[in-house]
Amino acid sequence: MSEIIGINSLEENRFKTINDFKWCVNRGGEIEFEYNERVFGIFPLQKRTPESEYQILICEKFVDNQEETEKWYDTADEALEYMIDGVRLRDVITEVIVWDRTI
Repeated sequence: MSEIIGINSLEENRFKTINDFKWCVNRGGEIEFEYNERVFGIFPLQKRTPESEYQILICEKFVDNQEETEKWYDTADEALEYMIDGVRLRDVITEVIVWDRTI
């Protein structure tokens, strides 16, 4: 007998604390969130080049100039410094709409 896995609610996806966010990213969780009507993606465990170390990539999604929004970070703490409309991600991560997170 197979089990159906449901979809999380927005409240279940929401980051309650900064530590909740860091835990998710540090374990390789991919995240899609919205802030100021713009959608962003966070992709841990990415390599900028085949020779580089694994890093965390953050970028705005669904825009023509996605490469211009890309920032690479070595740690979840550093990723919290990503700027959106002059605001650090650290200051809004518990307020953004988290559409999806894998962990």
